[in-house]
Amino acid sequence: MEEEVSGIAEEIIQYQKKHEMTDGDLALNIHTTIEKLHDIKSMEYQPTPEEVAQLRKFIG
Repeated sequence: MEEEVSGIAEEIIQYQKKHEMTDGDLALNIHTTIEKLHDIKSMEYQPTPEEVAQLRKFIG
C-alpha cells in the first residue's frame, strides 16, 4: 500500500516542478540542508512548525 504524500511535501514537489528548481537550489534558498529537504519530501522527517512556516514563506 502506497503512503500518501504529506501536504508540505506535495507543496514542495509541485513548487519545484513549476519553477524547475533542484533540491539544492531550494535548500539553499530556505537555508536548510539538502538531506533535510529530502527527508521532508520522503516523509522520513516531520518538519517543525517553524520549518513549515519558513518553507511556505518561500514557496508561497
